[in-house]
Order: sequence, then structure tokens, then C-alpha cells
Amino acid sequence: MTAGLRELREIAARLGDVPAYVYDLAALDAHAARIRAATSGIELYYAVKANPDPAILRTLEPYVDGFEVSSGGEFDHVSALFPGKRLAFGGPGKTASDLARTPYRFHVESPRELDLLESGDVLLRVNLRTETETEGAALAMSGPFGMDPAMVAQCRARPGKARIRGVHAHLASGLDAPALTTLAEMIVGHARPGEEVCVGGGMAVDYTDPANLFDWEAYGAGLRGLGREIVRIEPGRAMTAYCGWYLTKVLDVKRVHGELFAVLTGGTHHLRTPVTKGHDQPFTVFGSGGHEEEVTLVGQLCTPKDVFARRVGAALAPGDVVAFAMAGAYAYNISHHDFLMHPKPEFHYVSGMP
Repeated sequence: MTAGLRELREIAARLGDVPAYVYDLAALDAHAARIRAATSGIELYYAVKANPDPAILRTLEPYVDGFEVSSGGEFDHVSALFPGKRLAFGGPGKTASDLARTPYRFHVESPRELDLLESGDVLLRVNLRTETETEGAALAMSGPFGMDPAMVAQCRARPGKARIRGVHAHLASGLDAPALTTLAEMIVGHARPGEEVCVGGGMAVDYTDPANLFDWEAYGAGLRGLGREIVRIEPGRAMTAYCGWYLTKVLDVKRVHGELFAVLTGGTHHLRTPVTKGHDQPFTVFGSGGHEEEVTLVGQLCTPKDVFARRVGAALAPGDVVAFAMAGAYAYNISHHDFLMHPKPEFHYVSGMP
């Protein structure tokens, strides 16, 4: 048993009626080190929106060239933790106060946004039609995000106080290394010689098979082959998803119209990921064992959408602890915390937290 799993089991044994998040910082450190080695020569910025927990950010900071933020709140949060660290400021709806900040790079979303900037270095966010190239993606970033090539041309043609340093695009999420490399090649085609190119994030995370990891080595080699001096990526979920666990306790097991349900403490107000992505969250059970049956795992909320996993095989009894894996990204921070006013979860940091 690894140190992280041993500590997880110890926390599970002490769990009361309040759920808990557990972050394995040593595992995160090792994972980040592997990503950094595989992407040598590529600028690496962590997308803070995936998980802004200070302990997570401190663990990642030695391995990243900067952080990508998408709001004034994220900008202030990261700036307070790491004064002077390079920040890239993105997002489609920047306010006047956002545009008054001074990040290392702004990702400009429209000609109007460029006009409003009084100074600074910017990348023009490009929105490309990529239906074929993004087939099978978990999420395609079309619609209002960024500018079509005609709008980019408008920005390049008009005088402005900000300095255009290159282009940025985040076109899809949930793709493998070959598909993302193909998108990167498309993005490079919209940059001028000598300009920076940021190709965003979108590295696939497989919740059905956690051992099926993104091929960082192949992606790093593909990006280095683009022939650009400065190429930047902004991974989020693929960096931190694997380091987090969400621990809950089984309150009740009952059969309704022939279907077996296990009611757990907590719910999607703490872990919204399985609902938003429409998957069964992988889990481990700490309990007495027993007969495995097909069961649906639900939370405490007054909505039929409060589901962690549907009709999965498990042996569960009241008092058992269910530890949901892959809860280190887009989990607690995107959840509707105050619905029904249940207690906030506890947070534990193991295997390397000072």
C-alpha cells in the first residue's frame, strides 16, 4: 500500500458525518515533475480554474513557468501567493477593473477589449472552426470564445496601446496527444513569424480508466516539432485531477421499485464533476465488505440529479466510507456549495504537506 493510500485509509477511519477532501501532494509533485520533463522546451502555465487551492498551487509552482487566470479574483489570489510570478489573464468577459491589472500576458477576446487596454502585452485569442479535428472531444470551445480570423485581422490592422505578442487558442478539451498536436499545427498557422503561440489545455482525462494517462511525451515531442521559439500550454484538469479524493460516509442503503440506492453524506454541492461530465465517478470502498450488488450512489440533496455513480457494482452498508478518486480538478471549486446549507467539507493534505 502506498503512503498516500495508507493515509487516505486512516482519514477514512476517522471520518464523521462531514465529508472530506484529501489531496495527495506528493503524488501531485511527482506527476507535475513528469509533465515538466516531458514538455521540456515548452512554456507550462497551470490553468488555475481547475483547482485554485493554495496547497495545490504551491506544489505546482516549482514546475510551471506561470499561471493562467480567468478573473480578477484568480489574478489577485495567485499574485498574493506568488508575487512576481508570470500570469496570463484570459476569459471572455473582462471588466474595466480586470483590464487595469498588469499580467504578463492578456488574452484578448475582441477588438473592443484591445481598444480598452491602456498598455500591456497581449495574445489574440483565435476561434477556429474545427468540427472534424475536435470530433470526440469532451468539450468544444466554440461560440463566444475568442475571435474569428476576420476579427483577428481587425485587431492587427488598428493602432493600439497594447503590444501584440502572438496568438492564443483553446479549441477543445478531452483530446489525446495526436489530436491536440493537430490542433496546435492549425493554431500556429494563424501566428506571424517570431510570434508566441499558446495552444491552451484540453489534455484528455479518462474517468472510466484512470490508468489511461495522457501521453505527455508524445505531445511534448509534437509541440517541439512546430518550429516555434515560444510555444505555451495551459493544462488544468490533466495536472491535478489525479491527486484528489472526496470521502463520504454511507447513511442508508435501500431498494426503491427494485433499484438499489446508497445514500451518502455530501453530494454534488461538493463534487459536481460526475453530473457536469455525465460519468460515474471512480471510487474505492473502505468498509466491512460483503455481497456486491448493482447500486446507484447518491448524495443528500433534494434533487434526482444528485448522483455520483449509476448502477455500479459495489458492496455497501451504512457506516462504510466511499472514497471518490480523481477529485483534484473541477470538483469542489465548481460546485454549488450553499445549496441546502449542508456543512462544508473538511480538507486534508497528505504525503508532503509541511
